Amino acid sequence: MNNIIKPKDFIHQIIDEHNRTGRFGGRVHTRFPPEPNGYLHIGHAKAICIDFGIAEEYGGLCNLRFDDTNPTKEEVEYVESIKEDIRWLGFDWGDREYYASDYFEKLYEFAIILIKKGKAY
Repeated sequence: MNNIIKPKDFIHQIIDEHNRTGRFGGRVHTRFPPEPNGYLHIGHAKAICIDFGIAEEYGGLCNLRFDDTNPTKEEVEYVESIKEDIRWLGFDWGDREYYASDYFEKLYEFAIILIKKGKAY
């Protein structure tokens, strides 16, 4: 029998420490933020498996949050393809599908506040 204990990677170490100290109330909540300007590649698949997998492993949630900040390059076709690929990899985001563009107005308001405070230009 092999009783070798493998060390945990830095991601698991950080999450375990946060859970131990109650930093986020023992809650693990990740997100996968693709830009819908093309089809996914192997690097995206790795990120999906890490983001969704870590959440699943710790009994948490993972949001699908499209970084749709460049409308001239993005297409609905890519949004649908990305969702299909995530499902094909065996993951589900439930009702947690978001778009960065949904927050543009709020981000604009924050920018104005920072400019007025002299903290941005």
